[in-house]
Amino acid sequence: MRAEASAGLLLMQLPIAVDALSALAHGSRLAVFRLLVRAGREGMPAGEIAREIGALPNTLSAHLNVLGNAGLVQSRREGRSIIYSADYDRMRGLLGFLIADCCAGRPEICGSLGDLAKPADCCP
Repeated sequence: MRAEASAGLLLMQLPIAVDALSALAHGSRLAVFRLLVRAGREGMPAGEIAREIGALPNTLSAHLNVLGNAGLVQSRREGRSIIYSADYDRMRGLLGFLIADCCAGRPEICGSLGDLAKPADCCP
């Protein structure tokens, strides 16, 4: 991932952000990603993800491939299962990219964006 450091946060470049946003621009893929964010670093097996979002296994596989290619989802093998988890570093990079130039340095316009992140402080 090409990135720039800004205030201790890795900010991604435009092509990477476009890939990530494109991957999330589908209702089912967004649902998968949000489910995996809630699942935490331990992640979830594919079968459980499919049951939670009501997807067929082959459709879920395609969604996970798109999310994985965008760097938003990681996978690991545990025995016979493949466990999927959100890539929190990539998520933070995307969020940082989206607000990096917030309001052209005019905090009175978007100063409350920091407040939106407060409920997410629990995220690893």
